[in-house]
Amino acid sequence: MAGGLASGGSSPRISRLLADWGRGDEKARDALMPMVYEELRRVARRHLRNERQDHTLQSAALVNEAYLRLARQKTPPWQNRAHFFGVAAELMRQILVDHARRHLAAKRGAGVTRLTLEPELAHSAKADVEVLALDVALEKLSDMDARQGRLVELRFFAGLSIEETAVVLDVSPATVKREWLAARAWLKRELKRSAEA
Repeated sequence: MAGGLASGGSSPRISRLLADWGRGDEKARDALMPMVYEELRRVARRHLRNERQDHTLQSAALVNEAYLRLARQKTPPWQNRAHFFGVAAELMRQILVDHARRHLAAKRGAGVTRLTLEPELAHSAKADVEVLALDVALEKLSDMDARQGRLVELRFFAGLSIEETAVVLDVSPATVKREWLAARAWLKRELKRSAEA
């Protein structure tokens, strides 16, 4: 899994702004967004990299929509910057699923919005999975085990490292590694079953 969250000299300031925003300071929210915009673009590009080539959303539009949804949250209880980026990635996933539903409705079912999974989640290296099928599978996983569902969102959609995911979920890195393996195996079986149905 590539990446993890960018870090640097601005990290303490970002943490302070997140805490201030969590206490209702809208000026802190406004000051934070320019500082995290490029990292949000990286998360958006990660999402869109896996979309079909004719996808109409661009990373800037995805970030802007996620920003609007983040900004509407009055007093979010940000735990830390990894939590913030996890929530942003979840919002981007919701935006893409909503977009996929609208796209399919517009084509009256004739088209399929596809997402190419990373090889570690796919049942073959070239496997493509519909965005909506992945969403349904993640919902099923979350119903069975909410933490594993959240873990997949954080690792796959947000690109968080094992350590960052452990911080967000408040568990040990070893627990994240073990549950990540179990969640990937379950998703692989579920997506294969769904594709064969």
